[in-house]
Amino acid sequence: MRAAFITQLGSPDVIRHGELPPPVPGPNDVLVDVEATAVNHVDGFVRSGAWRTPLEFPFVIGRDLVGTVAAVGPGAPGFRPGDRVWCNSLGHDGRQGAAAEQAVVAADRLYHLPEGADPVAAVALAHPAATAHLALFAHGRLRAGETVAVLGAGGNVGSAIVTMAARAGARVIAVASGRDEDYVRSLGADEVVDYRHSDVAGRIRAAAPAGVDLHVDTSGRNDLDTAVDLLASRGRLVLLAGLRTRPVLPVGPLYLMDRSVHGFAISHADTAQLAAAARGINGLLTSGHLRPRATEVLPLSEAADAHRRLDEGKVRGKLVLGMHR
Repeated sequence: MRAAFITQLGSPDVIRHGELPPPVPGPNDVLVDVEATAVNHVDGFVRSGAWRTPLEFPFVIGRDLVGTVAAVGPGAPGFRPGDRVWCNSLGHDGRQGAAAEQAVVAADRLYHLPEGADPVAAVALAHPAATAHLALFAHGRLRAGETVAVLGAGGNVGSAIVTMAARAGARVIAVASGRDEDYVRSLGADEVVDYRHSDVAGRIRAAAPAGVDLHVDTSGRNDLDTAVDLLASRGRLVLLAGLRTRPVLPVGPLYLMDRSVHGFAISHADTAQLAAAARGINGLLTSGHLRPRATEVLPLSEAADAHRRLDEGKVRGKLVLGMHR
């Protein structure tokens, strides 16, 4: 089968495109004919070694896929050959990746693609939307009627957070570029603050005088001193980006107001958390409320270039690699 793979850690230049033996599913696995896979920043972290995880070389890159079931192990109920499916948790913790014509997926990490869903849109959303769901509900404990501040609201994860929070009945204050104001308002944001404003924190305070119940910074700046000060009593701050940041922790304002900080990486999510996120994502895909802002589909042979562009910050929206059989 054709695959995009590496034989050592390093820059995008280590990515190869060529033939590898097809994977062999175990009894609890499903063999999937891959149609498309997305390219994520975390894929670059794994490829470069910035995110340490067990790898077996040659290692197929990528974590997200959409495709069709080719074969089902005896211990993998619920799937049949021909089913349209998606997955967002390959390519780390000893699992081979998704950027190949075929992939093996454990049955408890595989989800049915809703009928009528656009496969390219689904794979583009698989990682950011699951991250958004976990941030809001598993770690942020969001409840209807609460106020959420979303920094980086125009990005892939941020826009999914705005959509999900608004649909859950929260009031959303979105911090984004001024050019994205109409877009994030269309997703359900109640207030929009231009991140280039001289006093972003002041604008958020004016919009939420009693403080925000949940603060999520998808941009990875992680100014905890400012963010904690914006929280309401018993407010929560969720950290999900900024691999190399080391902000100062304002201990006093945290414990005096029962505030809390929660960090998480989607790579540590268990199968129950991922399945709950998938149910939420499938519902929003079916209703049409969740959609990627922009996608660009490249052939699998251009995987190295896709990683290079992402590393250099030259991607707006999502890059998807198609098999083009």
